Amino acid sequence: MTFRLLVPILALAAFAPANPAAQSAAASVQGVWKTIEVTTTGPGARTFTNLQPNLTIVTARHYARVEVHAESPRPLIADATTATADELRAMCVPFAAEAGAYELTGNHEMTMRPIVAKNPAAMAGGAFTVFSYKLSASTIEVTSLRDQNGPIAYPVTIKAIRVE
Repeated sequence: MTFRLLVPILALAAFAPANPAAQSAAASVQGVWKTIEVTTTGPGARTFTNLQPNLTIVTARHYARVEVHAESPRPLIADATTATADELRAMCVPFAAEAGAYELTGNHEMTMRPIVAKNPAAMAGGAFTVFSYKLSASTIEVTSLRDQNGPIAYPVTIKAIRVE
């Protein structure tokens, strides 16, 4: 199963937070995160906990993430030059990569602006996603709210733990 509706995780924006509360929040989201749970809504809604490898690195103003959106490991392909189209799709489609900038606001929202991404549509001019976030100790939960097209019809909630 691929998480096609999964929006960029913890990707955080190009401007430092403007107020002290937001600056404190920015310091607390910095680190290395691993997603442990993804909850989708809408038709076929469910919670995924058997997640494949993923990692998100958050600095003071930028993020980078790589993840596999599948419920099982991707196939091993010894020689991609001899692989079939189906084998290449099974290997490449579930892989997601993105890096960009973020900003936090005092009302517990984070706006993510991709700079580079595996999916070119994610980095189109003016592309952004706004998430609500809740941070507690070494856990963060983000829920997609809206993007450049308006409100997210079926929000996704992502729970991650700090690994560094």
